[in-house]
This record gives sequence, structure tokens and C-alpha cells, in this order.
Amino acid sequence: MELSSSAEEREPSSQFVEGSDDVFGFGDDLELNQFDGLPYSSRYYKLLRERKSLPVWGSRGEFIKALESSQLIVVSGTTKTGKTTQIPQWCAEFCLSAQYQHGVVVCSQIQKQQAVDLALRVADEMDVNIGHEVGYCIPLENCCSSDTILRYCTDDVLLREMMSDPLLEHYGVVVIDQAHERTVSTDLLLGLLREVLIQRPELRVVVLSVPPASDTLVAHYGGVPHLHVEAPSSSEMVYSSGGRTESFYAALRLVLEVHRAKEPGDLAVFLASEQEVSCACNLLAKEAARLSSNLGDLMPVALCPGHAGICPPITEGQNKSRRVFLSCSQSEDMFWSVGTVNFVIDTGVEKRYVYNPRIRANSEVIRPISRCRAEIRKQLSGSTGKCFCLYPEEAELPAEIPARILEANITSAVLFLKRMEVAGLGHCDFISRPDPEGLMQALEELDYLAALDDDGNLSEIGIIMSEFPLDPQMAKALLASCEFDCVNEVLTIAAMLAAPSCFVDPPFGLETEAMQCHMKLYHPEGDHFTLINIYNAFKCSQREPYFTQEKWCQDYFLCSAALQTADAIRSELTDILKRLELPLSEPAFGTKNNTLNIKRALLAGYFMQIARDVDGSGNYFMLSNKHVAQIHPLSAYGAKAHKLGLPEWVLFHEYTLSDNNCVRTVTQISPEVFVQMAPQYFFYNLPSSESKELLQHVMDNEGSGSTKRRQKNQPVVTETAKESEESQSYDRCVIQ
Repeated sequence: MELSSSAEEREPSSQFVEGSDDVFGFGDDLELNQFDGLPYSSRYYKLLRERKSLPVWGSRGEFIKALESSQLIVVSGTTKTGKTTQIPQWCAEFCLSAQYQHGVVVCSQIQKQQAVDLALRVADEMDVNIGHEVGYCIPLENCCSSDTILRYCTDDVLLREMMSDPLLEHYGVVVIDQAHERTVSTDLLLGLLREVLIQRPELRVVVLSVPPASDTLVAHYGGVPHLHVEAPSSSEMVYSSGGRTESFYAALRLVLEVHRAKEPGDLAVFLASEQEVSCACNLLAKEAARLSSNLGDLMPVALCPGHAGICPPITEGQNKSRRVFLSCSQSEDMFWSVGTVNFVIDTGVEKRYVYNPRIRANSEVIRPISRCRAEIRKQLSGSTGKCFCLYPEEAELPAEIPARILEANITSAVLFLKRMEVAGLGHCDFISRPDPEGLMQALEELDYLAALDDDGNLSEIGIIMSEFPLDPQMAKALLASCEFDCVNEVLTIAAMLAAPSCFVDPPFGLETEAMQCHMKLYHPEGDHFTLINIYNAFKCSQREPYFTQEKWCQDYFLCSAALQTADAIRSELTDILKRLELPLSEPAFGTKNNTLNIKRALLAGYFMQIARDVDGSGNYFMLSNKHVAQIHPLSAYGAKAHKLGLPEWVLFHEYTLSDNNCVRTVTQISPEVFVQMAPQYFFYNLPSSESKELLQHVMDNEGSGSTKRRQKNQPVVTETAKESEESQSYDRCVIQ
């Protein structure tokens, strides 16, 4: 491939020697950019020198040859080797040499912020405009055009694209980055692309990973080319001789010790969870205020997936300021653009959520990080830095990051795979096959939601549900709202739950004031209704002439970025409803009929998540798993329990097994409405309990006055003379 070879050997023009600021003289030949036909800028040559110094550059020729001769290539190397920025560019040159006959290049990331940052950097290196030759596509934002030849996107976006284009015929090269993280979306992509390669011999797939995870990929794909990029020498390692019990406070003490030593450089601290990151930010901010001004400013910065795009940018060039990047797992690659980190503090533990299909709940598990992740962190401080590992050197760490598909609720993944069967791509070659029990639970849940027909294929309802970027239960609730004429309100609930939490941790000393502000927005019917209150108040603040939305959010201790995200998600969901020609509704929030209809719509999707207060003191018995939990203290019922009292029956959105078992986002329901909305065969499959007997009694009483009992996927119309809210009956939702 002559084009690639010449590009590899090309050197900067004589005018652009190191340290020279000379400009082109009259009559000089201008070297043209092969992607846009314009002359290269001086910055291009400066960045080209930096690119050639990257460890991955030495493997350029070998990679190009492998790309020409093989359909699938695995490239391994830790962070800061340059593989994520350089390899997609080489793939773009490969596609250009074929005049894009087979398509352009797409590179997937697991985090949307990294997709944006990488696209901006690569566009700069290629000397082209962002949004034209190089672009990005992330949830709720598309910065691409018909001219885009290199596109960065998230795994989820690429998966949804496969629903309409199963063979990805728009692309000639697909680059899967961060394959070692083994997210559910990444594993689905890797599994489906195996079959796509069979049907498209001209397609190329490049998988970027780190050792030893790359060895697993090579073994799975059966002897494909494997390029290993040698990392630069690692930093000085300092191991702890103690245990992991106090690693959180030990890490914070170490931050202060490094700062007092006045050694130059920023710090990267890896903690177990985002909750610890938030707590550490507050603690370090308080300690920094007490430090001597001679030491310079200490600036804690939260840098983890849940905070990406929400944290304020930190300006460069503050000589006396030391940044402390507080992070957790899955965010190591976010440091690729940070060149000032000289110290890494690794607690060596992470919090993971492991889903138990038997009880339909996540469990919080604190466990050691993998050796794979530990090696990545060691490289972040460079060859001149220092890495503090708060665990013994002889500690036994698992070799690889566990596959999330073995630990997560895979109901959404199964719905997607069922949709891919409809699209003609029926086989997924999993690297790690899902647990049979989890798979059966997912199929059972989809069956309860009427997403499957009698043959186990997607029903019409299931096909419509798969169109929404929501979990299947919320998608079903949104569809039910079309029948109950409360789409406007359920759209808001779905968007608020899909976005990051709008509640922010108040600064130290303002907890009571924050609680009082939140209580002004609480709704007596429950947390789902509180979310509608918050969103409506946020939208109303747009029309206020005397203060901005940001000021309103600050006054109410709410996150403006999270609410803006919810607003964008709501607009996207509205567009999908319009595209599917589903009915919308006029706002009716606050009326008695609308309140009941919202609960009916929610129950259409979340009838499996019902609990009853068995003793009147807040001990809620969950009917599906017989566990007992309390309502979360931040719930509207938790804050106003002394005024409102605790409801006997609630619908909850989330339950996690932890030290303080709590159900989150709860709303009061009546057993009569539950009996109307829950599929009868689900009710009969519930384990025996006193609460089930109470529901059976309600069902018997209701059945005596009804003409027909609903069967699976069939509506029932019940008749009753009483018109109170608790006993009033309605036509069943036809999509049940």
C-alpha cells in the first residue's frame, strides 16, 4: 500500500525543524493533507514529531501489513502508548487507499467523554476540522457529517446502529477500544462482529486491549495477528505492608504528605467507588483550606465516569496549584491526555455491583482489582514518577477484569439480541457465555413484560420496546402511558431516571439547608412524582428573568448538568415516540385521574418490584424475593415520614443488597391497582407470603364483580360501582 508506506516515511519539510518558527517562502511547495486537500499547518508538523515519539509508532509498519492481510487484529499495550489515537488514523489511511469503497472508520469507547476528547485530539493531529473529516457520536450528541471518515462513538451507540445496519456496511474498519474492560456492550460487539466478518470478508476489525486480557482475546479468535506495544519503563513502586482495611484514609493521608514534601507534579488517586471519590473531594477540600499558603493550592478533582462532563474544567498554568485527580475503576484511560501526573496512589480495591437473578437485585461487593488494572495504573506516572500501592507486593490479584456480562442484569442485552435475530444476525459468539440462570431470568422477565411471543421470539411490543434506549421495564411503562394518556409525565420520569442523579452532596455544614430545599419539591405521592416536580420547576426557571437555571439549581442543591441531560433525554424519547407514531398527551400533572394513571403505567413495567410495610415501622417486605428493606433516607417518604406517614404498599425502582438495605425511588400504590396491572401468571409464581394472601383476597373480591379475568397479554375490563381512588377500576392496557 504505497500511500501508507510513504506516509510512514514522510518527514517534516525543511522549513519545520525543531524549534524553528520559519514560515513558507514565496514559491515553496506546500504539502497537501491527503484527507481534505488543504496545505498542512505548522501545528501538524509539531504534533507529528510528538506522534513519532509514541511507543506505538514503532509498530506502524507491522500494523499496516497485518491490516492488509487479516480481517481481525489484536493490539495490546497499556495506556499512554498512543494506540487509541494513532491506530484509528492508520486505519483511516487504509480506507483512503481503497477510496472508501468498503466504508470509513469507527472507533468505539466505553465512556462518552473520552470519545469526545479523543475525537478532538485526533482531528488536531490529522489537521482537519472536528465534525467534518473526524467526528464523534455519543448519546444525545452527534458531531459527524457525510464527510466524516473517522468517527469516535460509544459502544452503546454502535450497538444501536447495528439494529438498523446489522452488517455495519457504512464502515470498512471497526476499532474496538478498551476491550479489556469487558463491559456488556463491548462483549456484545465482539461477539456479533465475529459473524459480521464471515458475511463481509472486506471488513477489518481491530481490537485494542492490554495484557493479559489480550491473550484471552487471541485465544478466543484462534491465532489472529497479535501486536504487542512495549510500554515505557514504569515508575518507582512503593508497596504497603499493611492490609486494605483503612486504605481510604491512608490514601488521603498520603496525598497530604506528598503535598507537604513540595515535590512537583499532580496526583492520581484510585479509590473503591464514586461514593468514596465524592467523600474524598469534600475531605481534601476542607484540609486544603487549613494548609499553609507556602505549600500552594491543593485542588481535588473528581474524575470518574459518573462525573464526566459535570466537573468544572481545571485551567492549566497554575504554577502553585497541585491537582489531585480522584478516580475509581474504568477511568484509567481518561488520563491519556494528562501529562502532569507524577504520583499515583492505588488503594487496590474496587466496588462492583453483582446481580443476583434469584432475587432480582444487585449486591455491593468490595474486592481486589485485577492485575491487568493494576499494571495500567502503574504506567500513569511515567518513568520519573512514583506509584504507591496500598497493598503488599505479594498480594494475589486476579489476572483479568471480570466480564460484566457474568455479573450484570442482562435483560436489556437479551432484548437487544432478540432484536438482532429479527434483523438477521442471529448468532453471538460470546467470549464469556452468560450464566444460564441469569439468561433464564432475563427471558422470564421479558415474557412477563409481554415482549416475547409464545415461540420465544420478539412480539410486536418487544420490537417497539427495543427502539427505546431504556431498560425494558421503563420502556414498557412508557408504552403503557400511551394507553393511559399520561405520556407527558412518564416521559419525564423515564428521562430523570436515565440521567445522572440530580441531587448533589451539599457542602459541609449545609446538610440541613439542602434537606429543607429538597423538601419544598417533594410530592406526597412519592419519589417518581417528586422527579416530575423537580423537572417542571427546572423548566420554569428558564422563564425567570431575574436568575439563571444554574443559579436556581445552586439554590436548591441540584445538579444543573444532570437536569440538562434529563431534558435532552426527554426530547430524544419524544422524537422516538413521534417516529413510531405513538400518541402523546397533554400535561395533566396534579389531577387525581392523572396521578392514578401514572401509577398504572409504572406498574405495567415495574409490577415485579412491589413491597409492603409488614409492621407499620418501615420494614418493607418484597414480594418477589421475600427480602426486607427500608426506604432510603433521601426519599420523600424518608424525609416527611413524620408528617405523611409511611405507605403500606410501594412500588420501588431500585434495590441493592448492602450494609443498609434500602429501596430507592419509591411511590405509594394500592393493592387494587396492582392486582389490575400485574399479569396473573406472574402473581401465581410469587412465593407464598402473608402479603400474597392479602393480594389474593383483593383479587377474589374484585373477581366477584368482574365479568372476565385477564389472561396473558389480554386486557380485562372490570366493573364496580364504587368510584373511590382505591377501588376504582379501569380498562386494562391493551399492550399488556
